[in-house]
Amino acid sequence: MKISMIPRSPETPDKRECTLVSSSDSKGPLSETSTTAGNNNLYNTSDDKDAKEKAKKKTLCEETVYEFEEDGLTMERVGKYLESNPLVVEAWLRDKASNELKVKLLNTSLLKQQSSLSVRAQNSQESQPRKRNSVTTDLFQSWLASNSPIKRSKSPNRLPMSMSGRRDELTQLDEGELFMELIRDVANELDINVLCHKILVNVGLLTHADRGSLFLAKGPQDERYLVAKLFDVTQDTELENAIQKANSEEIRIPFGVGIAGYVAQTKEIINIKDAYSDPRFNSKIDLRTGYKTTLILSMPICNYEGDVIGVAQIINKTNGSNEFTDRDIEVFKRYLTFCGIGIQNAQLFELSVLEYRRNQILLNLARSIFEEQNNLECLVTKIMTEAKELLKCERCLVYLLDLDCGEAGHLEKIVERPGKSIQEDRKPLSRRESNNIDMEDILSRQALASDGSSKFTMVFEMENGVQEARVSRPSVSELASPLGRIARYVASTGQILNIGDAAIWLRKGVIDESKEPIKSILCMPIVNGQRSVIGVAQLINKDNGSSFTDSDVSIFEAFAIFCGLGIHNTQMYESACKLMAKQKVALECLSYHATASNEDALKLTTDPIPSAEQFNLYSFTFIDFDLSDEDTCRATVRMFKACDLIQRFHIPYDVLCRWVLSVKKNYRPVKYHNWRHALNVAQTMFAMLKTGKMEQFMTDLEILGLLVACLCHDLDHRGTNNAFQTKTESPLAILYSTSTMEHHHFDQCVMILNSDSNNIFQTLSMEDYRRVMKVVESAILSTDLAVYFKKKNKFMELIDDGEFDWQSEEKKELLCGMMMTACDVSAIAKPWDVQHRVAKLVADEFFDQGDLEKLQLNQQPVAMMDRERRDELPQMQVGFIDVICLPLYKVLSETFPWIMPLYEGTTENRKNWQDLAEKVEMGLTWIDRDTIEEPVEEFVSQEPKDIEFTVTTLNCTTATPGTAKEFPKTALGRFASLRKGGRSLGKGVRHRLSKSLYTRNNSEDTGKVKVMLPDRKSNKNKLCLLI
Repeated sequence: MKISMIPRSPETPDKRECTLVSSSDSKGPLSETSTTAGNNNLYNTSDDKDAKEKAKKKTLCEETVYEFEEDGLTMERVGKYLESNPLVVEAWLRDKASNELKVKLLNTSLLKQQSSLSVRAQNSQESQPRKRNSVTTDLFQSWLASNSPIKRSKSPNRLPMSMSGRRDELTQLDEGELFMELIRDVANELDINVLCHKILVNVGLLTHADRGSLFLAKGPQDERYLVAKLFDVTQDTELENAIQKANSEEIRIPFGVGIAGYVAQTKEIINIKDAYSDPRFNSKIDLRTGYKTTLILSMPICNYEGDVIGVAQIINKTNGSNEFTDRDIEVFKRYLTFCGIGIQNAQLFELSVLEYRRNQILLNLARSIFEEQNNLECLVTKIMTEAKELLKCERCLVYLLDLDCGEAGHLEKIVERPGKSIQEDRKPLSRRESNNIDMEDILSRQALASDGSSKFTMVFEMENGVQEARVSRPSVSELASPLGRIARYVASTGQILNIGDAAIWLRKGVIDESKEPIKSILCMPIVNGQRSVIGVAQLINKDNGSSFTDSDVSIFEAFAIFCGLGIHNTQMYESACKLMAKQKVALECLSYHATASNEDALKLTTDPIPSAEQFNLYSFTFIDFDLSDEDTCRATVRMFKACDLIQRFHIPYDVLCRWVLSVKKNYRPVKYHNWRHALNVAQTMFAMLKTGKMEQFMTDLEILGLLVACLCHDLDHRGTNNAFQTKTESPLAILYSTSTMEHHHFDQCVMILNSDSNNIFQTLSMEDYRRVMKVVESAILSTDLAVYFKKKNKFMELIDDGEFDWQSEEKKELLCGMMMTACDVSAIAKPWDVQHRVAKLVADEFFDQGDLEKLQLNQQPVAMMDRERRDELPQMQVGFIDVICLPLYKVLSETFPWIMPLYEGTTENRKNWQDLAEKVEMGLTWIDRDTIEEPVEEFVSQEPKDIEFTVTTLNCTTATPGTAKEFPKTALGRFASLRKGGRSLGKGVRHRLSKSLYTRNNSEDTGKVKVMLPDRKSNKNKLCLLI
């Protein structure tokens, strides 16, 4: 046997690689190749093992030298010969050396070069300690700073190396060292994508597998499935390509389906020698990829608790073997045991990074909430943008509820009555998955009853590629759609709905075809600090096509809390703005109004109060024109006495007198909507209750509330209507969006009640106080004709159906509202001389508003407020009676016959207004003055004065006594167009003119006609027209 020894390097004689070669058969090395270069990080073995290897190599080298000397050869002679004959070495290596020796010599050269590079790198960084790839602050921040997992996969202490170089390097290690090196390679890898790629590459290296796939377990415990993290990865597949291929199409395999699903469900190892003979194999994948699958080895990956967290699968052998051997299975199993730990660590780290990023988003959202508090639409748009970014969905919708900010709630804030504790009814939100939801339960009408909790006022919608949210008020069709009904269900129940199979659950075809198909829905209530639902958020379709997970639900739940906080804060900010506007209004009111003086209150308290009969309070023809201001207050007190309210509710008499005087003082001296109008409305209500016998349908508390509402229903009226407040953008219009003046009247009523010595409700219990204030509020708001028109049809339907039971709360409120309107317009039923004067007061107040609109707004007012069209007032009065008064009084008198005088008085006044309208149409007009103080002008006969003028070419036929005359149409047209100052002539004038013309001599071609025309201003006759 011939022995050769090849020195490793002349510069490092003590660091040699000794190779034993058999010259007889040249079948390769008889010993292993090793190196003791301390700077080679690839091996990374322990000091004890290195010492043993060095001792072993030294012994081999000594034995080699000894055998050289036995044959008479020395190292020096062999070296000189080879240096002199280099072709001998080349020829021997080419012809005699084994392939393994060639690879080993090549690797020795590469390792020498790498060792030199490593020494230089180490010398340049001697001051820096070596770091492991562990979870440190720097590593965590580097993960967060990079969006690419490939960049993060590079270890800071490892030089770049090609895939083939890496694989060749590993082939030089024995089985134990190779196994440990591969375990080290994945042990500290924290990127799940990089880790899975390394696992598949290393498994292929260990088992000589051609390619492999790795599936990770997902989903809830009862619906587990596998997702292909990386698919068909070979030892030469780059990480970027593997990730791109896996993301291009999601492969989802339920547990128990297919080979991988069966392994995941049973935790068994499956070794298949012929894939096509196994019924669990899916041959469609081979058809799509063009690859022929023969051998399959599939094995579960479990965590420390034994739960399946994934499945690894390798396919076909590269060394020509026709099966995966027991050794392959054992190596595969041992390696995956360690890989399970690495995968779980990587998943936990990925969750921690994801949680960190989500927390950052929530912090940014919280910052946005406090930065954007003055605009609800901008805030909701920001919230939706953050939600889409956080949970990666295609569409996002936010429904905002019409909160219970009604007048009762508003009242409680004003009077500062204690409300419900915010700690009550605090319950955690419950979750419902799609597999335990009954669609009929959600989409049924019973579940969506109109209980006030599902009235959406605004809908925000944002889709992919759109920066701004679409804001709209939901239509009836939108609320009736499946998405709308789901939102209403969540709003009414407060449950979280996670629907993962929306296409099946919604029975396909129910969704709007103009939108993208709906695959999954996550719907959650938005609550405020009191756990009251203020809105609903809907997320539709994940970007990757999967369903929303439990993690998504938990994150979205936390997100919804921030949303509720933001929306609630914004609404509170808007409320604060309204309160500031309200304060401005209050200051304006208080600067003008004041509480009644002690002297006036004492005087009224001590004054004798005449009886109701003396004031004619029981009559529907009550007239206040002859009453002094003091008498109006006494009449008011008498109504309270006649209803026995003072005794019934123990109202202090001095408090009642001061309250009456304060209410009177808080009315402005406008022409119609003043204190006397309030008195007339209250008297009509009193007459309806007493004379009309309506008190039998009311409780004493409701009677009290109705009288208070009548007296306060126009408090602080400015002589302008709601439309004017809106046009001028007054503080009142900012404070109240609907029924502007009526809300203000009610607030003034509450303000007076809260003033010192004015609270006539001070002896009522808490419950009675709440009820009577609700009656007052509802009654005052009912005086808005817009509210009347909304409720009128429902009231008419009840009457037509023969309703006689008015004791339910809803029906009682409706009846009181109709009674308030009947009292508010009751001046239309007064005697004609009273009605005529009141109508002119109303018209003058309207004309004043029209003048303000022309002056301040530069707008043309409507007809009833246009002073230039005052001649149309009679006809407008007829229209007002026909549209509002007569229908209301008719239905009330038919149901409650004791109030028939209202209907009869209105009917009589309609005749008078109709007659007046016809006279105006005939040519009469209101007197030409700035204010209306006299009735329509009637022409009386005047002393005739002869006025001569010529009529030519009239061509009239002779008239016989008692018969009518025929005139040409042209002449008739001239008579019909006779005007004085642009107005029609009176009927009497036209009659006298026609008579004179008819009696002229027919034989004359021309003639002179004497016509007497009265001058309206000077009461003298003057010439009107020449023909």
